[in-house]
Amino acid sequence: MGIVVTLDVMMARRKMPLNVLADRIGISVPNLSLLKTGKVKGVRFQTLAALCRELDCQPGDLLEYVPGEDDEADTD
Repeated sequence: MGIVVTLDVMMARRKMPLNVLADRIGISVPNLSLLKTGKVKGVRFQTLAALCRELDCQPGDLLEYVPGEDDEADTD
């Protein structure tokens, strides 16, 4: 896969519900849900910064690199 989104882990640690976080960062609940489940191709730095601000964390707390078979093919 390459990059794994661990947003759900940080949300659980901070006891932050999806709808509350979505409201605080100004993103729709469906879009935040897609991000949380890793079903997006990218994320804006502005959104990442807002997530880090509200969850009091660093980008590395939300994203993890996992080596895998798809790494070679994902050269976009």
